[in-house]
Amino acid sequence: MPTGPQIILTLKVLVAAVTVLLVASLVALVLKKPRLHGRINTVFFALTMATVIGFEALLQFVNVSATFTPEAREALRVHLWFSVPSAVLLPVMLVTGRTRRKSVHVAFGVVFAILWAGTFVTGVFFLPHN
Repeated sequence: MPTGPQIILTLKVLVAAVTVLLVASLVALVLKKPRLHGRINTVFFALTMATVIGFEALLQFVNVSATFTPEAREALRVHLWFSVPSAVLLPVMLVTGRTRRKSVHVAFGVVFAILWAGTFVTGVFFLPHN
């Protein structure tokens, strides 16, 4: 069974990896390639949801209180304040993008960008993995 630091390090790597995809999708928008933006975001959605589901499944089998230090639990709690709303918004973003509801998609996109920035910062820089 993985330890708390191993789980957190894996989470950091996954957050960083999908963030690269998110940046790539924004670059596609700047280059006026909305279909590429949508395809990249579909992959972003799938990988992010797989990470969330995998992390939740793992937490069902790992005794979190025994695995994480109190500091790690608090940092993870703050991270979840950003990542859970981000994960909830992802299906909304996917549907509004696919149905070409541009104004709604952009509005949710701004909220998502703020939440994802918090997810990235708290996930990569504040979660202890040692």
